Amino acid sequence: MERIDCRGLSCPLPVVETRKYLEKLPSGGKIEVLVDTGTARDNVSRLAQREGCSVEVRETENEEFMLTITRK
Repeated sequence: MERIDCRGLSCPLPVVETRKYLEKLPSGGKIEVLVDTGTARDNVSRLAQREGCSVEVRETENEEFMLTITRK
């Protein structure tokens, strides 16, 4: 599973980086995206859902967010 570290990136860069990986993600494939703001969490989640993916969000101990995105 690919992991994308988008901590410290300002919007829209987390979305841009995630989109690059989603374009190549096969059906059933998963990626993890690490972000450090609620805005990035929300924007990446919306992108994934628009692309037909499911999203699981976990908050880490460092008040960051790990999004696990699965292509349906």
